Amino acid sequence: MLTYILLLLGFIFLIKGAELLVDGASSLAKRFRISDIVIGLTIVAFGTSAPELIVNILASFQGATDISIGNILGSNIANILLIGGIAAMIYPIKVKKGTVWKEIPISLFAVLFLVLVANDFFIPKVSASVISRLDGLVLIGFFLVFLYYTFGIARVEAKDMEDYEKKNIFITLAYIIIGITGLTIGGKWIIDSVLIIGQQFGLSEALLGLTVVAIGTSLPELATSAVAAFKKNADLAIGNIVGSNIFNIFWILGVSAIIRPLTFNPTLNTDALVAIGATLILFYFILTGKEKRQIERWEGVVLFCFYLIYISFLMWRG
Repeated sequence: MLTYILLLLGFIFLIKGAELLVDGASSLAKRFRISDIVIGLTIVAFGTSAPELIVNILASFQGATDISIGNILGSNIANILLIGGIAAMIYPIKVKKGTVWKEIPISLFAVLFLVLVANDFFIPKVSASVISRLDGLVLIGFFLVFLYYTFGIARVEAKDMEDYEKKNIFITLAYIIIGITGLTIGGKWIIDSVLIIGQQFGLSEALLGLTVVAIGTSLPELATSAVAAFKKNADLAIGNIVGSNIFNIFWILGVSAIIRPLTFNPTLNTDALVAIGATLILFYFILTGKEKRQIERWEGVVLFCFYLIYISFLMWRG
């Protein structure tokens, strides 16, 4: 009974935390003349990726590498197909030119690089594929380059920001801190509860990582992007999705590999290809359609349907 109570409380904390984080982040963006897309790519992405970070750190210490890698790949797929689809169904997402040609390609590069470093069977005399500590350091290096790039955007776009009636800075920071705290606590309660329920059905570690854990840790992104879409804040919605995907691979997987080298299950290559395909589909939808650089509602439905097909495939694969 306690498991189901924590599951319900987790959703309450998650949704309220997402709402506070969106409000606080938007206010902070305007106060420091930083665009919503930059805040979405950094502060919000970091906050909503906190559950993935917590789960992966714990999984790395326990040697559960299938959960660590499956969680990241599954979360990235869910971010685009599930969360992007739902957000677009709520309100069409207008995407800035810079996001189309810079941030989304960076997220695509992150997945491609992950496939490269994970598949050591390309190297002669290597019997097992491992994401080593050195690979983890390289991923962290790319993450620092990405942060430098986003703050470069902030400096450039600050000149074009309009004046804004500033909220009290302490209230703004309180919104962000309480929001991130609510997301983290809510996400953990949901993950723990769903894992207990899922294990009762004898699901494998890899399947749990790709589905239950991935969806559970992606709930903050879902709540945040959905709230941002309701508020018609497209920059925050798409920035959160793309930023979280970049954070997941460069930052979270990098930290996980540094804690303990991650043995890579070749079966997960299929899921890596799905993550690549999802990014390419998102890119295609943004570039096509009646409205330039916009994800339409019907395209959101298609993304969502693709996610249902993917989940069905995972269940079939077992």
